Amino acid sequence: MRYLLIVSHGTFAPGLHSVLDMLVGERDDVLDCCMTSDMGAEAYVQKLEETVAPIGADDSVFLFGDVIGGSPLTNAMNVLTKKGIMEHLTVFGGANLPMVITAAMEADEDDATLKERVIAEGQAAIREFVLDLGGDEDEDL
Repeated sequence: MRYLLIVSHGTFAPGLHSVLDMLVGERDDVLDCCMTSDMGAEAYVQKLEETVAPIGADDSVFLFGDVIGGSPLTNAMNVLTKKGIMEHLTVFGGANLPMVITAAMEADEDDATLKERVIAEGQAAIREFVLDLGGDEDEDL
C-alpha cells in the first residue's frame, strides 16, 4: 500500500488533509501530523510515531511537508527511516493541495510516474492569478 503522509508546522497538515477529504473522500491511506507552537520536538516525534504506526515495512510513503529542511519534515524522515521505510519513501517540500490531490487520485500509478505528476501539478498550481477587467462590466468574474 502507498500512504500519503502530510506534515507541517502549525495546523497546515490537518487543514490540507481536511480539504482533501472534502474533495476526494476520506481515505485510510492519508495521514497527517502537525507540530504546533506549544509542542517540543520530543512531543512531535511521539505524535508522529503514533500517526505512522499503521505503515509497514513493505508499504511506500509519499511524504508531503510544508518546508524543506523544517523540523516536521526532517523528523518525519527520521521516524520513517527507523521503521525501515527509507527505500520506499518519496519526499516533497512546499506541499500544496494540487500535489496531494494528484497523489490521492492517481494512487494506481507506480511511484516514479506519480512522483513526476505530483511535482508537475504542484508547480503548475503556482502562478499569478490575473483578472481580465476589460470587457463587459455586467459579466460575473
